[in-house]
Amino acid sequence: MTDTQTSPDTSAVQDAPTAVELPWADVHVEHHKMLRLAPLQTDRNTGGRPLRFVEFGYAERNDKQHSLMRMNITLPGQRVRKEQNHLDVWVDHSEKTVHFGPDSGLQVEPLNRGIGRFLTAQGINWAKKRWPGYTFDGADLNNKDALNEDTRLRRDHFLQAHGFEVAYADAQHLKGSVKAVQVGDLTGDWNTEKLQVVEILEAAQMLQQAEQNLAEQEVKLKKHEEKVSKYKREDAGLRFTITCLVAFAVFQAGLLIWIATH
Repeated sequence: MTDTQTSPDTSAVQDAPTAVELPWADVHVEHHKMLRLAPLQTDRNTGGRPLRFVEFGYAERNDKQHSLMRMNITLPGQRVRKEQNHLDVWVDHSEKTVHFGPDSGLQVEPLNRGIGRFLTAQGINWAKKRWPGYTFDGADLNNKDALNEDTRLRRDHFLQAHGFEVAYADAQHLKGSVKAVQVGDLTGDWNTEKLQVVEILEAAQMLQQAEQNLAEQEVKLKKHEEKVSKYKREDAGLRFTITCLVAFAVFQAGLLIWIATH
């Protein structure tokens, strides 16, 4: 799974048995947190990366056979496709296994802002805290991610940073897969320089500080406007004085010329 997309290669498993229908298809996120996407330098591939705030939502379900953590990211003022910014972590208690969903892979918008790492880390930490002895299922990686070398390297770095082992069955690094690993061996970290969780009290303090800064800027602006008005008045006075001096000088010159000619 990467910020671009990582999904199992399903082209070679058409004859596989029908997957067991999982519960909680209609579960929606119930808990919400604010995330701060830090302002970063413009990336040549993904463009500008200004300061931005987004919403992280999640919900949990548990029964004797399965457990689920469902997560998504909501972008204020921007709509994304249904499959984007969505990640499920499924736990099978009878098999003692864990796997990510949906099968189409993790697709993130905006790219290169740390959202993919954050979602994956939340899922890993949730499973690691409860079932560290379970096994995280291995999976085939999507071949199209390997067509571009930079994309493949970013994907592999993403997976390896979380503790997954990436293996290839060919020298061209096209047929990749993630090996099964024990949940307790995974790492639930993300790049906190790119993305930070903002608590309610902290958000209130940020709003209060922003309001204070705005009030201070208004006072400074008012002072600058008063200075500008003062300079305009002084400028108008100087212009009037200069006009009078010019007129007087012209009058004197005319008078001298008249005296000299008469």
